[in-house]
Amino acid sequence: MPNTDAALYVGLISGTSADGIDAALCRFDPHTELVHARTHLWPDALREDILDISQGNRLLDLDAYGRLDVAVGQCFAEAVHQLLREADVLPSAVRAIGSHGQTVRHRIHGDQPFTLQIGDASVIAERTGIDTVADFRRADVAAGGQGAPLMPAFHAAVLGAREHVRGVLNLGGIANLSVLHPDGRVIGFDTGPANGLMDAWCALTYRQPYDRDGAIAASGKVDEALLAALLDDPYFALPAPKSTGREVFHLDWLRARGDIDAMDPADVQATLLELTVRSIADAVRREAAQIEDLVVCGGGVHNHALMQSLAEQLAPCRVLSSETLGVAPDHVESMGFAWLAHRRLRGETGNLPSVTGAIGPRLLGAIHAAPR
Repeated sequence: MPNTDAALYVGLISGTSADGIDAALCRFDPHTELVHARTHLWPDALREDILDISQGNRLLDLDAYGRLDVAVGQCFAEAVHQLLREADVLPSAVRAIGSHGQTVRHRIHGDQPFTLQIGDASVIAERTGIDTVADFRRADVAAGGQGAPLMPAFHAAVLGAREHVRGVLNLGGIANLSVLHPDGRVIGFDTGPANGLMDAWCALTYRQPYDRDGAIAASGKVDEALLAALLDDPYFALPAPKSTGREVFHLDWLRARGDIDAMDPADVQATLLELTVRSIADAVRREAAQIEDLVVCGGGVHNHALMQSLAEQLAPCRVLSSETLGVAPDHVESMGFAWLAHRRLRGETGNLPSVTGAIGPRLLGAIHAAPR
């Protein structure tokens, strides 16, 4: 039988950048604590498959989809094994895993809205021997919500300020913003692309997975005509609640708005960084002008050029890494899905209708029992 008194939870997520599986070992009683964390890299071929499919470059038949779902689940299970080995923790000490999976589609408009994350949770539970909570988004979508972003509730729990309005910005493949009011009110939404487009252009043009410290972007010049064409996309003007993903913001979307292959590649990189900054700054000014500080997490926090430009655009609002508040910026989301698994097992709701637009609070996630 599992240890139902175990205080430890594991959170897993591979975000829209698909640069690896972030794994966090946490405890939540009496307070939130990150015990250990690591990023488990994808095998190159599997990552290429994920990126091709999530960007709509390739369609799968049902057999290929089924195999991919299992292969992703197997990698997630291995990420757990590696995490626990490094932490010197036995699986029996972990109450549950919260696995977000890998998003390959997020289509939340129309008569049959849906969001789809792969990574077979039954495989994870079987291979780890730990109950696994997964499929966190679809209950919110079924209730009329966007199914995303889900992190604002966790942001409010661990990063909220008592005296002033605070923003929390996650810079993953897509940027999402949480606005946390001292009275407990929370709004949140995806502002648009963050690292996803920059990484894709960098990989294509420079054969590098990302622009380290924003050095390539800093060497180029912003093309104002291209930037204006990108910012003219209707998504940026939509009111919250709203969410998006790589299936919208990808290189074909970029090519449709400018002759990027005829431009200096560094200028394209600079323009994409400015797109991220400008779309975030516009969203803050429109939806959250009262925030006094913006706490940044996610991989983009390591991009010096991006962080510096954000600080300049948003002054006098202070822009700071979540590290300054004692929360590791690379593992906020994986911690968040451990937290959502903790809530699910306690019978507590996980979504915020004020963020997603759902008609009410919902229990999030399906429980996949480990072998007994």
